[in-house]
Amino acid sequence: MGYSQGTKLPPTVQLGICVGGIYFSFLIWALCQERLSTTPYESIEHPTSDKFRAVVFLNTIQSLFSALSALTFLYFTKYQNGMHWSTLVGLDFAPPTPVLDNGSFKENRRSPLKSHSARRLLRSYAFISLVSSLASPFGFLSLSHISFPTLLLGKSCKLVPVMLMNIVLYQRKFPLHKYILVGMVTVGIWMFMAFKEGAGAKKGKGPETSSLLGLFLLGINLVLDGIVNSTQDEVFSTFKIDGPQMMFFMNVFSTLITTVAMLVPSVLTPSFLAPVGSESHFNALSQALSFITSHPSVTKDIILFSLTGAVGQLFIFMTLSLYGSLILVTVTLTRKMFTMLLSIFFFGHRLTWGQWAGVGLVFGAIGMEAEAKRRETIKKRKRQA
Repeated sequence: MGYSQGTKLPPTVQLGICVGGIYFSFLIWALCQERLSTTPYESIEHPTSDKFRAVVFLNTIQSLFSALSALTFLYFTKYQNGMHWSTLVGLDFAPPTPVLDNGSFKENRRSPLKSHSARRLLRSYAFISLVSSLASPFGFLSLSHISFPTLLLGKSCKLVPVMLMNIVLYQRKFPLHKYILVGMVTVGIWMFMAFKEGAGAKKGKGPETSSLLGLFLLGINLVLDGIVNSTQDEVFSTFKIDGPQMMFFMNVFSTLITTVAMLVPSVLTPSFLAPVGSESHFNALSQALSFITSHPSVTKDIILFSLTGAVGQLFIFMTLSLYGSLILVTVTLTRKMFTMLLSIFFFGHRLTWGQWAGVGLVFGAIGMEAEAKRRETIKKRKRQA
């Protein structure tokens, strides 16, 4: 990918920086997300505490911060005097031009690998952003019918739809060890969740029961996520772009989409999509601004949530452009595993034998992928020698 060609860091160091950045940023991001979604904020107008429920507003602020973060990163890492903005953001699709090289002319290699159409690339960005924006509500709605552990378990199997969509939509083939990797990580995290001590002891109705409707909504969420990740892979293999360039345009389109959604009058919003309390406001934007005005302490959490999400996205898109969606999903899934392990050691939880077996499978998969990468790097060096 284009981004890796401009750095002198060894591939192992590059991956380590990306993984470390993802882990650190999203650990803080997850804490902010939990606080924003579960903690009541005190009102300065009334002696009450209320929860912040403007999810679309929160996503809009984060995508705006992420777009600005990506643009800033591109400016400080790629900009040169006289460079046109379209080149900076990866939309320079001028046809190849002959340049003088030792008395002869050769093709200008700055042109894209497989396409000369900026419109096609922008359409791809818009499509990815739209599908990504549609995926989030399905995951949120599924929580009305299934428990959170069930949602987390489903999300842990995200590797499967990512690989499936790559195969179905783009006829992409993978080496055998990739299929084994997907199986090991998915089964490992499933074992970690399923063999939790006392996991089957509690049964109930409503959100605690994994209803067919909830699983159906979760399934739609996973399929849409798979389409997003596989389409991102296809864009990277078709166009000569970097991760931060994709991050910039995806977040610009996402900001536009969610802004339009916020401006839709509450009376036109389906009841199952409208947040609690929205009926007393003209639209989602007025509801969010009203809450912030009466609960100013929420502001710092919104800003920290958006900043850490923006920084984390930089590392995510760099990982995506350098290593592809399967490696990225593996990193994000193992981040969840490390979060679980930290919780175990900090709070003194005990693991069953089945959970330890799941941990072993996941880390075994990580080691297998690292060894496969090492062998692949050695083969490339031998071919180049």
